[in-house]
Amino acid sequence: MRVVVTREAGRGDAVRSWLPDGAEVVDVPLTETRYEEPAALERAARALPHAGAYAVLAVTSARGAQAALVVRPIAAPDSVVASIGPATSAALRAGGLEVTVQGSGGAADLADAIEFGPVLVVAARGAREELIEQLSQRHLEVAHLTCYETRPREPDARGAEALSRADVIFIGAPSTWTVARGYVSESAWVVVPGATTARAVAADHVRVLEGWDPSLRERLVTRTGGTSRHRQ
Repeated sequence: MRVVVTREAGRGDAVRSWLPDGAEVVDVPLTETRYEEPAALERAARALPHAGAYAVLAVTSARGAQAALVVRPIAAPDSVVASIGPATSAALRAGGLEVTVQGSGGAADLADAIEFGPVLVVAARGAREELIEQLSQRHLEVAHLTCYETRPREPDARGAEALSRADVIFIGAPSTWTVARGYVSESAWVVVPGATTARAVAADHVRVLEGWDPSLRERLVTRTGGTSRHRQ
């Protein structure tokens, strides 16, 4: 089984542990992330309209977990912490934050689980707006704090070949799929963490497998037989 992990360096260890034995894994990072400095986050948190009084701190990706640790004492010291999915919850708990509300990986699911405001959403610059829009439609006050920016990164020749030959490709966000989709074989399984990325991939690709967790090993074996679909 040929597997491509498109996450940035150091962020693919968990998914590797969930692969079937004997999988051949290649790292092909398709994004690069620039994080806001803690001092800038602190200034932005103090300038928020409800600084110190946000009832819910909603974190929309594992990349935002460190920023949540910085801004919570300033903007939302007594808040409920809401996470978009298991990977984000794990990152928050690793930093010492207790997660009270967890979605299943999609913005709509998390929005349904948030019952009161005001809400501070910690997210990427240019992030998809479903969560903010749905909370606003329910007349909850919402603010968005930008904590990082993810930019596309085109693969080199080696990476492009690995993508085209892969049986399984991990895609962590819609922005990553925007870069990858031109290289991916129709026969490949694209594995995504949650519903938002699943919808983006499914618009172009039939074989989508949702959910990054230990059950992935068995699910991949069931769908691929644990072997490569491509021939030399």
